[in-house]
Amino acid sequence: MSGNEIPAISRQKAITPVQAARRLRDELAALNIASDVHDGYGLALVSVWFGLVVWTDGQVFRWWAGQEVGRARLRRYAFCPAGDPVTAARRVASRCVELRERGPVPVPGPNGCAPQ
Repeated sequence: MSGNEIPAISRQKAITPVQAARRLRDELAALNIASDVHDGYGLALVSVWFGLVVWTDGQVFRWWAGQEVGRARLRRYAFCPAGDPVTAARRVASRCVELRERGPVPVPGPNGCAPQ
């Protein structure tokens, strides 16, 4: 390479939201956690457990961490880069265990919704 050439910068290939969600689903399956992938409107969702849905734009995974902050009780969300589905799956699995230990999933009522 001569002094006038610019070295090539390696860039990771961009992935779509549904590709990122499927990678997370596969990593969760490796941890024996079933999940479903849904996509549309530029986002993809990974439905893991009652009250635990991970969404991604292909760059970041986001899910509710189970905490509320301040008087307004704003929800605190956990984040993980979409390029690291292994770490995201471990963290989501940990949250899933917390939710499962809290008790059974509400049973849907006659109209398909859980009773309030």
